Amino acid sequence: MPDTTSYAVVLLVEENLTPADASRVHSLHEGIEEPVSYHVLIPLDDGRSRVQAALASSGGLAPDLVPGRPLPLDDIDPEELVEEARTDSERELANAVDVLRATGASATGELVTGDPVDALAAKIKEVDGREAIIFTEEHFVSELLRRDWTSKARRHLDIPVLHLMEQENFDEQAGGGEGVSLL
Repeated sequence: MPDTTSYAVVLLVEENLTPADASRVHSLHEGIEEPVSYHVLIPLDDGRSRVQAALASSGGLAPDLVPGRPLPLDDIDPEELVEEARTDSERELANAVDVLRATGASATGELVTGDPVDALAAKIKEVDGREAIIFTEEHFVSELLRRDWTSKARRHLDIPVLHLMEQENFDEQAGGGEGVSLL
């Protein structure tokens, strides 16, 4: 049953939420009279990108074209990579909840599998979410083609969806422009 006693905000976070990011989020809701609760979702890194990075680095592909840190091919243990990825995701989730709570906010979190936007929609429904905030790095191509999380969420959710860049303040984001023209 949704908790209708608070103003629920669901955050979908791609990587790490910094104390500055948490402060920015909390500052957005300072004027709301009812209690605000934050629900953080972080997609579980399943280790595939790390295996891809290792294979790419051994095959001579440019390391900046393949996500994740490269590993020598001889050192690849898929089970170890998956466990390391889960541990990293759990640490990022705990950090995100901790930095939000450090601002005085009420926060919970969970790792999600599958499509992140589907998980976002399910959490919005579960907690009667009033808005969604999506924290990502810039993804020019997917944003241009409207295949990014924010564009998908805006098409499927009937609540406000705000896209913030990780580790950039509001002024930095405002100065970069939007859209194809970057104006």
